[in-house]
Amino acid sequence: MAVHTSHRSGEQAASRRETYAPHALYGCTEPHESYAPYVPHEPYASHAPQASAGLLQRALHPVNARLDEHLPADHKLSKVYRVGAGLTGLLLIVFGILGLVDRIGFFDTGGDTVLALNTNGALSVLSICIGALLCIGMVIGGTFASTLNIVLGLLFIASGFVNLALLDTELNFLAFKIPNVLFSFVVGVMLMWFGMYGRVGSALPHDNPYWRARHPEQAAREDRAYRAAALGRP
Repeated sequence: MAVHTSHRSGEQAASRRETYAPHALYGCTEPHESYAPYVPHEPYASHAPQASAGLLQRALHPVNARLDEHLPADHKLSKVYRVGAGLTGLLLIVFGILGLVDRIGFFDTGGDTVLALNTNGALSVLSICIGALLCIGMVIGGTFASTLNIVLGLLFIASGFVNLALLDTELNFLAFKIPNVLFSFVVGVMLMWFGMYGRVGSALPHDNPYWRARHPEQAAREDRAYRAAALGRP
């Protein structure tokens, strides 16, 4: 009987060693009675790629707010972005078409004017392309239109400074004059105002999607307090 019992104990010990042997791959060499049976699996993957992906996502979307996720399509912010992009785009398209209709030379700097602004074929084509891009932003609306307005507004302002420096030089391929420079500044500021409306500022209302995206914890607390007040809870 003792030999049989000893033989059974030896089999159980061997079985236990086989059960827990894979733990040695992960730095454990002793069997543990209190541990659940080991289930073979691949070593855990590092979370570094996920962290890098999260940083990349935040870099591409610093505000992390999209109007179509937080607000109805006809929200006033989206309307402002659409109106700003649409009106400016329409103005630029009309200016460009009138310049092409007059058949002004592509790089002509002879002083041809349209709507009191000096122009040539190159400036007309460029105006039509930018106007069409703004019209696309008007159709899409939301954060895309806002960002597009801001970016193009900055480019218009930069264009004003660059072309101001190129006046009366051989590099003035777009035939800019002082009125063109002033027009570029005005359009740039107008586009930036439309694009930044309700998005940039220190006193945004707390129901603003951009404010909520920048302060998610405080927004969640205010939502809970509002629901509690609506239910009559203290």
